[in-house]
Amino acid sequence: MARNDIVVGTDGTMAGAAAVRWAAAEAARRNVLLRVVHCFDWDYDSSRQGCGSGSADAARQLADAVTSAALHQARAVAPGIWLEADALIGDAASHLVEVSGTVGLVVVGSRSRGGLAGLLLGSVSRRVAVHASCPVVVVRGREDLRDGPVAAGVDLSARGELVLQQAYETAEALGCSLRVVHSCTPAVAPWVGAVPAAAPAYFDDDGERDRLHAVLGPWQDKFPLVSTNLTMSHQPAASALAAASRQARLLVVGSHGHGTVAGTLLGSTSLYLLHHADCPVLVIRTRGKDPSSRDLRP
Repeated sequence: MARNDIVVGTDGTMAGAAAVRWAAAEAARRNVLLRVVHCFDWDYDSSRQGCGSGSADAARQLADAVTSAALHQARAVAPGIWLEADALIGDAASHLVEVSGTVGLVVVGSRSRGGLAGLLLGSVSRRVAVHASCPVVVVRGREDLRDGPVAAGVDLSARGELVLQQAYETAEALGCSLRVVHSCTPAVAPWVGAVPAAAPAYFDDDGERDRLHAVLGPWQDKFPLVSTNLTMSHQPAASALAAASRQARLLVVGSHGHGTVAGTLLGSTSLYLLHHADCPVLVIRTRGKDPSSRDLRP
């Protein structure tokens, strides 16, 4: 596959169908190939009936039916796009992470119900977002996304550079505005709740706003057609971005992607949003950026 192609994983559920529809529209916008992947588990060694009973054939037929339905869903959204489909045996997250090194975008659905339990339970979307080598979109929330801005969570570290670049490029391509969300709070786990009301007094809002405008200025010059709105919040970043997602058509966030169990469980804003955002979430890989650098200019 070409480096700019899109892969979407589907499991035949409503969430999988939503991911296919979103990916098809995005493939049409980018004019690239869309590959639909469905993974199913069938283990001969653990099968009591064995291969001769036809259980493997039945599993394959069911998987082929899922991919066929997904192709119809994609063509209904974008009739003219290039399409491929594969039904693969094995773990879905492992296959999608492997292919992420050769494509431009991986798209998955989300069936999370939210809450602390949802953060601790394994899921394909969470594993792919943490381990993939390319950007990942987790399709969730509202499906009527024709209106509204692109929203992006940005801090003042160099890791925000890729987030801003992707956010501006996407907003320009969609012909919509960009809402930049910046949280001025200490690091707080998303499930802890709001920062106490007295907390804002400890932050230099004017100075922080000036620094943000200095960061955004060159990007606004580079993308003059994109109207930029800055939202500063004293709420935890996860809460502020979840609120912004209720009006956005896409939420762009960065992920440091530790790639370990500890990294997936330790208070990541991007992972929290995979369970609570009300629109699709685009997770940008920021691993390898120098956290000490503060130059975000394009």
